[in-house]
This record gives sequence, C-alpha cells and structure tokens, in this order.
Amino acid sequence: MAYNVYEIANLILRLANNVYGSEPISNMKLQKLLYYEQGYHLAYFDEPLFDEEIEAWKFGPVVPQIYDKYKIYHDSPILPEDGDVLIEGEHYELFYNVFTFFNRFSAFGLMEKTHSEEPWLITYKNGAGSSHVIPKSSISDFFKKVL
Repeated sequence: MAYNVYEIANLILRLANNVYGSEPISNMKLQKLLYYEQGYHLAYFDEPLFDEEIEAWKFGPVVPQIYDKYKIYHDSPILPEDGDVLIEGEHYELFYNVFTFFNRFSAFGLMEKTHSEEPWLITYKNGAGSSHVIPKSSISDFFKKVL
C-alpha cells in the first residue's frame, strides 16, 4: 500500500523537529530523504512508499509535487504541519531507521551522495541535464544491491 507523499514528507519534518540536535530540514534535504525512504522501501518491501515519481534534477533526486509545495521556503527550515500518517510495524521501523541514518547528513552531503549513485547519475546523464523521471525499477534495483 502506497502512502500519501505529502503525509510522508510531513512525517519526515515531524521526526526532524522532534530529534534533539537535528538540523532543520530544508526543501533540498527533504527531497533527498524522500528519495532514500522510497529507495529502501522499494528494495525491502517490493512496493513503493508513495506513488509519485522522483525526477533527476541538477541538485539530485526531487519529488516535484513536494518541491512545489515547499519552494517558498528556499533554503530556510520547513516546519511540520499538524496531522499524522499511519505507518506501523516493520514499515515504520524501516522508515525510522532510514530517517535516523540519513538525517545526520547535511543537505549538500546528501546531494553529493545521490550524485554518486546510479539511479540519479544514469537518469541525469541520459536526460542531458534536464528533468527526467528516475524509474522506480532503477531505484529498487540499486537499493536491493545496497541491502
């Protein structure tokens, strides 16, 4: 079952807001965290965390709908909204573990990391620098190797 991408983004923002010493989440960092959450979810459960596509943009993977919602923040921290998404059991456990691991990186650190990984690298190169969808199969295959 795929979740609502806006609720997933808000869950990331809420987790970051509740973690002592956590760097505030910018739109750039949020995009990369969404990418890693989607990647590990696809690899582990063989289903997407959310249905929306991830595109290869200049500064790394981006979910355009979430980018558009939060672009008014520029590089400023994004505060979470009220509301919850119900992720339970092993789905939440994986989500939280991925968040905890990748949240320790800065937005630019995550960007550099994604720039060295096949899904973004191949899609961006093949798109000659324009925005192109990173196939979920490419993301899944890559993260299955990582697991």
